[in-house]
Amino acid sequence: MPDEITPAATTPTSTDTGKGTLRGLGFGCLGCGGLVVALVLALVVVLAWNAGAGTDLPRVAPQERADRAFGYSREAYDVLGFPRALPPGTGGTGSRAENVFGAEYCHDGGLLGMEDKTVDGAYRLYHEWALDDVRPDQAVPGLRRLHRRLADEGWRVTSYTEGGTGKDWSLYVQRDHRAEWMTFTWDPEQRYFTGGAGVPCAYDPAWTHSDSDTYGVDTYDPDTAAEAVTPPVLGPGGR
Repeated sequence: MPDEITPAATTPTSTDTGKGTLRGLGFGCLGCGGLVVALVLALVVVLAWNAGAGTDLPRVAPQERADRAFGYSREAYDVLGFPRALPPGTGGTGSRAENVFGAEYCHDGGLLGMEDKTVDGAYRLYHEWALDDVRPDQAVPGLRRLHRRLADEGWRVTSYTEGGTGKDWSLYVQRDHRAEWMTFTWDPEQRYFTGGAGVPCAYDPAWTHSDSDTYGVDTYDPDTAAEAVTPPVLGPGGR
């Protein structure tokens, strides 16, 4: 009778070891279920945040938003160093200069952030200005100074282009998830410089829900917010 051979101890495979480790940490079937629940709850929170972000806006008078937007333009104008004062409005016949306010609709992305609905009674105000006959020795060093200044002040530079011969120079900045933005472009061929600043959306205090309820549609026009305000003179030294 052959000698009895004692079976060697079984070494657990890496799979068995992994399972044992997971069980030891409490990640059995119940642990997996808990993980799924946590992920679902996190998704619900994100969706709820997206759903409310588009309509959870303050009620702010257009003049307050206009002052904010114009303040950004005025600071940028000072840094650019242009010596010319821009009166409100457009430059009139033969001039492309302007200093005006505009407004647009605010949009709600919906629960999944994929919709494109306008928000009843809300407006997004912006200020825009333009100068003609801007020479290279004014525009080039001015834009370079402004680029450095805005970056130092915490604005996120999304695009900065130093154009070559026949190419535009441009600077685009934003912050607070694009709620605030500024844009500047200089066309060296036309010697035309444009600037603009936008501020966050807000509900117009002059609007009420009854306006839309009466007609069943959004009757609010954001142009009314822009028409209610007039920019001061835009010039050097805050003039």
